[in-house]
Amino acid sequence: MKTVRLAAVIVLTLGLTMPVWAGPPTDQVRQYTDQVLKIMQDSTLRAPDKRFERRAAVRKVAIQVFDVEETAKRALGRHWRERTPAERAEFVDLFADLLERTYIGKIDLYGGEQIRYVNESVDGDHAIVRARIITKRDTEVPVDAKMLRKADRWAIYDIAIENISLIGNYRAQFDQIIRTASYPELVRRLKDKNSSMAEDSPPSTRVKP
Repeated sequence: MKTVRLAAVIVLTLGLTMPVWAGPPTDQVRQYTDQVLKIMQDSTLRAPDKRFERRAAVRKVAIQVFDVEETAKRALGRHWRERTPAERAEFVDLFADLLERTYIGKIDLYGGEQIRYVNESVDGDHAIVRARIITKRDTEVPVDAKMLRKADRWAIYDIAIENISLIGNYRAQFDQIIRTASYPELVRRLKDKNSSMAEDSPPSTRVKP
């Protein structure tokens, strides 16, 4: 639960900086998350009956800053190479739904936390933005956002919270299911998981790129 909450907070606070660290990857993240914060502060979307509209608006922004296909590919690891184009497309959609329902669905947990950027490193088309989440108890949680250059912009493909990688966590789970059961079994479980969470975040709010 802690990881889910922090991930939801990160989606909302990457644009709320203390001392500003200048650099294209950081600036790119700030640009998108500033849009999310405007959504969260929109008084017309704060009513309980507007929660699905609010989440849909956040998804529309988040899907621009996160490279879901790259994240899905890395989460599936070595098993990605064995998949057909149709299987890959299906898996990306299932994984995107899982991430959105798990993390974007927790945006109401945001409690005003802030973030302090530490630094960023760029190596060709790869970059890491290092930051610290400042909790309400004034403690700091280290967060690394790993990014890829996509044409003229930067996109996040992995987030590590206290050195625990989002991709690494899912990759271990997926690999175990495939090795002990099968890839079709993994797909079945993802469909079941998404279906079980559908009531709180209906498919009609899913925003495709």
